[in-house]
Amino acid sequence: MYTRFFVLLALAALQPALAGSVLIENVHLFDGKSGERSAQTMRVLVVDNVIQAVSAGPITPPDGEDPLRLDGGGRTLMPGLIDAHWHSALVGPGLMDALTADIGYLNLLAGKVAQATLMRGFTSVRDMGGPVFGLRRAIEEGLVAGPRIFPSGAMISQTGGHGDFRLPHEVPRAMGAPLSHSEQMGAAAIADGVDDVLRRAREQLMLGATQLKLMAGGGVSSVYDPLDVVQYSPEEIRAAVGAAENWGTYVTVHAYTSRAVRMAVEAGVKCVEHAQLIDEDTARLMAAQGVWWSLQPFLDDDRANPQQGAARLKQLMVSRGTERAYQLAKKHGIRVAFGTDILFSGGMGSNQTPSLTALTRWYEPGEILKMATGDNGELLALSGPRYPYVGPLGVIEEGALADLLLVDGDPSADLGLLERPETGLLLIMKNGQIHKNLLPPPGAAR
Repeated sequence: MYTRFFVLLALAALQPALAGSVLIENVHLFDGKSGERSAQTMRVLVVDNVIQAVSAGPITPPDGEDPLRLDGGGRTLMPGLIDAHWHSALVGPGLMDALTADIGYLNLLAGKVAQATLMRGFTSVRDMGGPVFGLRRAIEEGLVAGPRIFPSGAMISQTGGHGDFRLPHEVPRAMGAPLSHSEQMGAAAIADGVDDVLRRAREQLMLGATQLKLMAGGGVSSVYDPLDVVQYSPEEIRAAVGAAENWGTYVTVHAYTSRAVRMAVEAGVKCVEHAQLIDEDTARLMAAQGVWWSLQPFLDDDRANPQQGAARLKQLMVSRGTERAYQLAKKHGIRVAFGTDILFSGGMGSNQTPSLTALTRWYEPGEILKMATGDNGELLALSGPRYPYVGPLGVIEEGALADLLLVDGDPSADLGLLERPETGLLLIMKNGQIHKNLLPPPGAAR
């Protein structure tokens, strides 16, 4: 008990590592606040982990500072990408491994996925469920390279809901019976009734969740729940919303249908994940309430992981609804977040960037970049006092955290440049620390 208490105190006290100063010159800026990059070249000064100055003219470093000078060669400097629906611990394993493998193996696999995620240019992720508190601490302490993680902790699910992956022989669960494997590892928290939901919500906040994730409707990958099933009662959702609000943060819900989304919005949630099957009246309600729509480009294309049997039918329903969902979001001016929701891939999540570029079906490249940087940064800030950093993310401005990418070309015109991070991303900086630099040394012949 006391060990866990002091571990949590140590996590709360973590400070970003200081990296000295870096002056990046001769770059066009995509600042995350508009859909275009700057016409003129600019300079950006990073001191420790913060952007201290942005200017078209010369920048004078602080007294006594001799910054590392990097010549961007007229390329594009942009904020690090943000994935608003990521599962840091559940991307790498297949479904069977996720349900049965030793937690030590899963943690090591998650560390490799985190490194690959950062090397694709994703410097922050909003984790939508899974055992990531340890991974987050390891990244913050510099033990593992990876993106900033905004953890939800365990996905809170009703019995038979989207987060219930128990086998039939484990039901019914007798009073006092041990938790299932997914609950023990922190992937899911099965809760029924107001008191149980409140308890599980408070537990995730206690462990360090920056927001809460509830399953409010059926899902594709889960076994027991058709898509049309509505999960949780308004009272149960309000219990989680109240717990989150008491901690200054918010609840987001997994839901696809109009009935599930309307119930959740009316109960006070601030964000909805998916919602590909809603009608126009529900879209109007989301717009009126200022609810974020964390929408994924789920299409039946070469990025899809084809399901089997009943799950395949559900997958096709969602795919058919995706086109109209983006149309409704644009028509009603709903705040849309970009996220991928890659699960059980058996790999390093390589479809993450292709999911971003798939948005060109509905948006211009500059709109997409803004969505995946500045807009997603605003969603991260919705966690209020639980936002664990000292400056904004997703933008290039004075006082923002120094998460930066140097792209060899103009991604606001050609988003496909980001699909080739090995050659397209010449510089990856997170928190002022350079994780990749392919630029020639200062003074080297070009």
